[in-house]
Amino acid sequence: MSKTIVIDPVTRIEGHAKISIFLNDQGNVDDVRFHVVEYRGFEKFCEGRPMWEMAGITARICGICPVSHLLCAAKTGDKLLAVQIPPAGEKLRRLMNLGQITQSHALSFFHLSSPDFLLGWDSDPATRNVFGLIAADPDLARAGIRLRQFGQTVIELLGAKKIHSAWSVPGGVRSPLSAEGRQWIVDRLPEAKETIYVALNLFKNLLDRFQTEVAEFGRFPSLFMGLVGTHGEWEHYGGHLRFTDSEGNIVADNLSEDNYADFIGESVEKWSYLKFPYYKPLGYPDGIYRVGPLARLNVCHHIGTPEADRELEEYRQRAGGVATSSFFYHYARLVEILACLEAIELLMDDPDILSKNCRARAEINCTEAVGVSEAPRGTLFHHYKVDQNGLIEKVNLIIATGNNNLAMNKTVAQIAKYYIRNHDVQEGFLNRVEAGIRCYDPCLSCSTHAAGQMPLMIDLVNTQGEVIQSIRRD
Repeated sequence: MSKTIVIDPVTRIEGHAKISIFLNDQGNVDDVRFHVVEYRGFEKFCEGRPMWEMAGITARICGICPVSHLLCAAKTGDKLLAVQIPPAGEKLRRLMNLGQITQSHALSFFHLSSPDFLLGWDSDPATRNVFGLIAADPDLARAGIRLRQFGQTVIELLGAKKIHSAWSVPGGVRSPLSAEGRQWIVDRLPEAKETIYVALNLFKNLLDRFQTEVAEFGRFPSLFMGLVGTHGEWEHYGGHLRFTDSEGNIVADNLSEDNYADFIGESVEKWSYLKFPYYKPLGYPDGIYRVGPLARLNVCHHIGTPEADRELEEYRQRAGGVATSSFFYHYARLVEILACLEAIELLMDDPDILSKNCRARAEINCTEAVGVSEAPRGTLFHHYKVDQNGLIEKVNLIIATGNNNLAMNKTVAQIAKYYIRNHDVQEGFLNRVEAGIRCYDPCLSCSTHAAGQMPLMIDLVNTQGEVIQSIRRD
């Protein structure tokens, strides 16, 4: 007899989602769907607002990664003004993004995912969380908290707030880093680097125990997309877009975000609010691609800082070249934190970060622009159309989590088909299916903004549990 298993809600992620697992008569998995069940609507209600407000408004999309939207909106605003921001403005934006990636990756690894690694996939779900981790390994939990605090404080030192800062604006930033703030960062970098090495060594030691997870948690061929620098180096703010395949071949390079509609299509399904972006030349759904830390380490030639480059070399050796297993997202986050800390260290020696010349001013000179930046979870696009007064006429947002939607669905299907067989459904198996989503660290509140109408189905059920009438709106 066929059966549907629903995991609702998916836990230890940002936002609201559920997973439906459809079993056939033999008790094996026929299909799996990852449903994003919340709708935000920023694309629509931003219409009519002055473009100057977009950085502040879109930062409110999320409390976990507001910096990502703040910077992407400001970059889009730069283009609407047709200005080149001062060098100090760009370097300070970069510094804030490095703090953002550090704090977000630390949250994902230490608080959301490490309970599975350290307490066990099949451990008691009541304690398989950050509180259970604190009880089991208080030193590690405390180190993770302090590493995240470091990244958040970098953000606060620049923007005066840990979340929803109005600091980055079209044309640059409002203020430089203070000398006192610079010294605070310099003093605490050694502790942050010590913590990331503890985490890296821990995860590398655990990898031998997780060979099944490496093989089954979203291991499949796909494209990868991310920003790279002029020489193919790891990039998180500037550069150009690149697609590579699972063999490491460059599929498309030197792509501009201005032309994103030429190579990225956006499809929809009736069972999720989250759009399904795809690589247009391959069509839907064959144009599946992944973004985020795994993709960024796949598309770049090197990182460009010595310690992170050594870790990247080992990472690629352990992955067997190109990392195609989504389980390696966890490992990639740790390598990226180290890259961020080294980049912050270099910026602390740059006199521009104390410069007060950090903003260019102009009026509206263009009526359409696209901004792109690397959020912790992947490549983020903001596309605005404005009138001559700068009032928003149309917004399109392609969110990092949305870019991974096809891959997340494929991942949970692969995991469910491996573990759930012959009607054997255990809690630990379902936790592994959820963990497939946690690999991507999705930010679902960020991701659902397109206006439309979802299908609705209502079942009328009598007291015996029989469906007596079904009403459907397509």
